[in-house]
Amino acid sequence: MAFTLDYDRWIHLDAENLAETGIAEAYERLLPELRKYVPQPARVEEVIDNDTPIYSVRCGGKEYAIYGPDLDEGDGWGRATVAFFAIVNEQLAGTAYRFYAINAGNDLGGTFLTPAQAHESRAALPRPQDWPYLPKDESPWYGQHH
Repeated sequence: MAFTLDYDRWIHLDAENLAETGIAEAYERLLPELRKYVPQPARVEEVIDNDTPIYSVRCGGKEYAIYGPDLDEGDGWGRATVAFFAIVNEQLAGTAYRFYAINAGNDLGGTFLTPAQAHESRAALPRPQDWPYLPKDESPWYGQHH
């Protein structure tokens, strides 16, 4: 029998909110669940300059640019999604779990799964757009199956 996703454990993120200086707030909401897998989660710091405008986040010695004068404005939601999931998944590297994206855009959410659970859940979900995925910095789909 295929593994089915437990949507009660799904965490709503909304890519638009992430891109509009919402990564730290979403990360704070995720921390209680993340602590089940990582005893001491990393600190996330936002860099916001409304005059330029610039928005980026720093975590674990890396900086993720979300928007700024040299970046394509239309890719901000995708960059925010990639950054958020990278921050979480880099911390999960020593565990059996990853934080998988479900959906995209305003319906973006995430759930903790093993790679085997993510793979098995595809049998229960006929539409590839509904499959869990690990976001990638590749516009326009950013890793989402289609």
